[in-house]
Amino acid sequence: MTDSAVLSLAKDLISRPSVTPEDEGCQEMMIARLEALGFTIETMVFEDTTNLWARRGNTGPLLTFAGHTDVVPAGPLEDWNTPPFEPTVIDGYLYGRGAADMKGSLAAMLVAAERFVTENPDHKGSISFLITSDEEGPFINGTTRVVDTLMARNEIIDMCIVGEPSSTKEVGDVVKNGRRGSITGDLTVKGIQGHVAYPQLAKNPVHEALPALAELASTEWDKGNDYFPPTSFQIPNLASGTGASNVIPGEFSVQFNFRFSTELTDELIKQRVHDVLQKHDLEYDLKWTLSGQPFLTDTGDLLDAVVDAVAEVNDQKPELLTTGGTSDGRFIAQMGSQVIELGPVNATIHKVNECVKVADLEKLTDMYQKVLEKALAK
Repeated sequence: MTDSAVLSLAKDLISRPSVTPEDEGCQEMMIARLEALGFTIETMVFEDTTNLWARRGNTGPLLTFAGHTDVVPAGPLEDWNTPPFEPTVIDGYLYGRGAADMKGSLAAMLVAAERFVTENPDHKGSISFLITSDEEGPFINGTTRVVDTLMARNEIIDMCIVGEPSSTKEVGDVVKNGRRGSITGDLTVKGIQGHVAYPQLAKNPVHEALPALAELASTEWDKGNDYFPPTSFQIPNLASGTGASNVIPGEFSVQFNFRFSTELTDELIKQRVHDVLQKHDLEYDLKWTLSGQPFLTDTGDLLDAVVDAVAEVNDQKPELLTTGGTSDGRFIAQMGSQVIELGPVNATIHKVNECVKVADLEKLTDMYQKVLEKALAK
């Protein structure tokens, strides 16, 4: 039995071991097919990262498919039932690293665009693809650099579908219409090292910091809103001491992270944290790393098109959620773009034996094609 167009392309992509930041020719393969559709191709290489910007049309609105060709490492090969870069179909599931995150989505996007352009060669507006090989890694030279380049020349994305695996039980049951922001603080509280038998001659930074950390952990930062849960403060890492049981440490290092809603800004979070630390009279250094601002698409033509497309394919409207981590959608949202995430079931992403249901790839292709029809067909 001959593979369908989307299954064949997904297999071709998975067979390329494009572990971050390597692309391994995935984009070249996509470029050949996009050029055949009349897309103008622009390859943007920043440091170790290869990015693709492909556009068909020069008028608005501009609808962009965004995704990544890079995958996380396969892990222990002996734990896989089939080789991770040899795509294999078993009992209706396509196995391989990247099947769900997110080479399956890339295949569905490209095949959907091929079908749409063939049927609507004179469609209104423009279609584009923004593809990076650095989404799973440090995300420094990928989508964010492409967005900076586009904004510098005033080329603005109006609507964007990110192919991240948003679904939970069946494809299209969940659409992500926003994401929380993420900011990390690396805090070093300073004390005076000394002997534990002479605490009056030392200053224990752990003891000094704990009341402040307890206050930060118990603070209600906001109540969330209709789309976002309340802002979360979590401590993932801390370190102190010399390893000896009789030495009071001189420093205490704590790393904490906020996943924050649109009810807060990063600047307000910073100010409130500093207020608490200063109230407890701590001597400290604090370095902040902002990974992304929160974004939300609660209205607009794209949201309407996606909800209607999913409902037509599944006979049921999707649930709109903002849960989970961050995605490259946060960089694109800086343009003021409508951003929606729609992709496969996420149950096996980053795991051994990653897989996606073949039937879901077909459905996802239909969903993407219907979105194009609703947004850009004349």
